[in-house]
Amino acid sequence: RTAPGASALRGTARDPRARSAAPSRAPPCAFVIVAAGPLHATAMAAVHAGAFPPSEVWSAEAIARLLAMPGTHGLLDQAGGMTMLRVAADEAELLTLGVDPAFRRRGVGARLLAAAMARAVADGASAMLLEVAEGNAAARTLYAQAGFAEVGRRRRYYPNGEDALLLRAALTPCGSAMS
Repeated sequence: RTAPGASALRGTARDPRARSAAPSRAPPCAFVIVAAGPLHATAMAAVHAGAFPPSEVWSAEAIARLLAMPGTHGLLDQAGGMTMLRVAADEAELLTLGVDPAFRRRGVGARLLAAAMARAVADGASAMLLEVAEGNAAARTLYAQAGFAEVGRRRRYYPNGEDALLLRAALTPCGSAMS
């Protein structure tokens, strides 16, 4: 027998059967950034190919060669992003940072940049440098928010003739730029 008023609950959130039959809500996805080596070059090249114009895409072979060099680190975000950096003495250079267009504006680039900065600090860097296309407003905003400032310009640096801005950030022991 059904308790009075129980039929009114059937199919609602207050109905115990509805709770057990309804799919449970999974917690939000945990984003994982992994250290990438030469064996990750194919995956990194796929992300790079989706993130950059065809004239600027790096091959898996080029990425593998870079990752095999001393002081070079790769980071792969399983949400669709990758970055590479090189550390020499007390200075790091961000070689590339790309995010699959389907995952942009979701914090992937910021997570990768923070992880790259932390990796650089762990290797003894006190500053990080990078080049960014003058017309890449989204990347310039990301870098400015992380404390990078323009320190130079490379005229006609990119294959399309666009200038590259040279940006620099001082790093703190926690990996972020100094305020």
